[in-house]
Amino acid sequence: MIQSVDRAIRILNVLKGARLVSLKEIAGRLDLPASTTHGIIKTLVAHGMVEQESDSGRYKLGPAVLLLGNVYLDTLELRTRSIRWAEEVAKRTGYAVRVGVLLSEDVVIIHHEPRPDGTRQMPEVGIVIPAHASALGKAILARRSSDADRLLGRTLNNMTGETIVDPDEFRKELATVRVTGIANERDEAVLGESGQGAPILGPTGEVIGAIEMVFTSGEWPIDEAATVALRESARNISRELGAPPFPPET
Repeated sequence: MIQSVDRAIRILNVLKGARLVSLKEIAGRLDLPASTTHGIIKTLVAHGMVEQESDSGRYKLGPAVLLLGNVYLDTLELRTRSIRWAEEVAKRTGYAVRVGVLLSEDVVIIHHEPRPDGTRQMPEVGIVIPAHASALGKAILARRSSDADRLLGRTLNNMTGETIVDPDEFRKELATVRVTGIANERDEAVLGESGQGAPILGPTGEVIGAIEMVFTSGEWPIDEAATVALRESARNISRELGAPPFPPET
């Protein structure tokens, strides 16, 4: 067990049981020195997991905890609904298929359907990819403007030399995705690997995730029939989740 991680989780557990807690109270409940407790809390505050009230100096759970909880809830049904459609897309196109959700500035893979050609492939569930460097991330961010603005308020990491890192250029990319319902990525996360993604909507019409075909860059441009299969899968998953009709047929 990693002691610092254990202590951080214990601090969060203390905070979940109370509205506002002082540093002294937290340290006392965990039987830790105040200085040690304060150092861990400062780190949690920096990541948005904990907030400190300016007036009282007391601590409470931060907005990042809610974000994690929402991602988890979205993930449960989304993954269940996606499995058969991802498998169908893989069979129809011959490509690997991923389903992912946004977590802060990254996309987390929640389902991975390998290429059906029998080649040995590494399982990808749980892998994290920078949202700006993936078709999954672009498909989600195109219709989640607040998340896109937050991401573009920071310096984007150039993963391969092909990654779009200029904020204005990235916004143009997202504008195209909003019109077409399809996001493309070429060599932006991994050289030699490209992808095409489509957004998945939840019951309220908000984009909660995306589905993506993954192929070698040498296979670009892909056949239009593959894009049709991807679009249909995104629409079918969204429909099963109770969403309004989306993405557009054309």
